[in-house]
Amino acid sequence: MKIVSIVGTRPNFIKLAALVEELKKHRKMEHVLIHTGQHYDFLMSKLFFEQLGLPKPDEHLVCQTGVGADEQKKFLKAAIKEALKRQKPDLVIVVGDVNSTVAGAGAAKELGIRVAHVEAGLRSFDKSMPEEINRVQTDKISDFLFTTEESANKNLLNEGISKDKIFFVGNVMIDTLLSHKEKAKKSKILSELRLKKKDYAVVTVHRPSNVDSKESLSYVLDILENLQENIKIVFPIHPRTLKNLENFNLLKKVKSQKNLTMTKPLGYLDFLNLMSNSKFVLTDSGGIQEETTAWGVPCITMRDNTERPVTVEQGTNLLVSTNKDKIIAICKGLIKKSDVKGKMPKFWDGKAAQRIVKILIKNFS
Repeated sequence: MKIVSIVGTRPNFIKLAALVEELKKHRKMEHVLIHTGQHYDFLMSKLFFEQLGLPKPDEHLVCQTGVGADEQKKFLKAAIKEALKRQKPDLVIVVGDVNSTVAGAGAAKELGIRVAHVEAGLRSFDKSMPEEINRVQTDKISDFLFTTEESANKNLLNEGISKDKIFFVGNVMIDTLLSHKEKAKKSKILSELRLKKKDYAVVTVHRPSNVDSKESLSYVLDILENLQENIKIVFPIHPRTLKNLENFNLLKKVKSQKNLTMTKPLGYLDFLNLMSNSKFVLTDSGGIQEETTAWGVPCITMRDNTERPVTVEQGTNLLVSTNKDKIIAICKGLIKKSDVKGKMPKFWDGKAAQRIVKILIKNFS
């Protein structure tokens, strides 16, 4: 059986790492890795491959940048299609909800190749989110839909997808986190940034709704300006956010905040260590909602919705909306007493990749 996995961004790399490790154990499975180049710089791509133990991509495509999402997806699909013609796989695996995901699934489908979507069925029900469009489109054309939580199963059934295609396997991102937990503990990031455990907060922000207009990005910076008066803030900056800070002439506003440390994007192990030892994390990221739940660290999500409701229902995620006063009030409450209780959701046990490979073997034998 020949499998092609398609990745393009940091979250893809993390999710795929555990699956690649599991596939290595099965000699009858030939695995080929295609990197679309959607995240192309060292800190967002190569460093993650090294730290996660991912093999060098068999094919490294060049992604079109500086264009709209639809144009990028069209470009990626054409490039992936040519790569798949060369590789001739039995199955294509796509992960998550980025442009590379839906482009890879579409390319495979047009060539009559079966598609497995890892992290299927998640829904925010917010069609203004590019990721939501990608999720729905990918699930419609997938043959194997591997889900991380019960809500995803219900969403897929409600959309008319056959239950025979849906497999509740757990969360491969948590597989990767658990297998790298000990390595992450050895990171020197706290000493490098002169931080003490539980004496700082971590902030990540990158979603278009929060950073793509001067008004929305200024709004986020106002929140940080208020919070840094009460606790140290570490702000690993996403390339998209940095670009917009520069475009909107807001970089000076960030640098003027004395209790805020802005860093370049961090490697996987450094970021795990930083996140796990923080007082809380303030974010608009989907994956971080899951990772903080695994660590038992409070997560304040600056969004009106989440496609990962289990992190709110069972985990440590607090869905706060984008109301400035509400965010500040909750953060200040956590500074005084961060005792948000949560538990690990079902199948977030480090064995999701094993379940996926077992299902694939059964269906292709």
